[in-house]
Amino acid sequence: MTTQPQRPSLPPFSAAEAVTKARMAEDAWNSRDPARVALAYTPDTRWRNRSEFIAGRAEVEAFLTRKWQRELDYRLIKEVWAHAGNRIAVRFAYEWHDARGRWTRSYGNENWEFDENGLMAVRHASINDLPIADTDRKFHWDGPRRPDDHPGLSDLGL
Repeated sequence: MTTQPQRPSLPPFSAAEAVTKARMAEDAWNSRDPARVALAYTPDTRWRNRSEFIAGRAEVEAFLTRKWQRELDYRLIKEVWAHAGNRIAVRFAYEWHDARGRWTRSYGNENWEFDENGLMAVRHASINDLPIADTDRKFHWDGPRRPDDHPGLSDLGL
């Protein structure tokens, strides 16, 4: 019997399941709800986010709380790059502004490893920031979820 709740899709991932898993992650992160997002990770999850090392759900939740306090009007798009077995690689971009109204587009790649219950056990993220003008923003939607008809990264030329 499973001691941890399952989080569909479960590995090994098909191409369609990898896309679904990435979209679920995108939707959760766009909610900007640290407690909700943290539930997608194993209790002992390990992260490298830029130069920060994070261990466990409590640290994930604290990290995300700090992140979204300074990255305002955060909008994220993820795209699957590759997948095999219990691993998925995604590329992503997100736009946000600071308290002074200065906009940034952050680009990156993530490597994910999942446990047998579909919870993310390992996350490695490499991220670069590019200051942008408000007029250069490409992520425009209302509400926390990117609409299905909003262009993805490849469609936007990113």
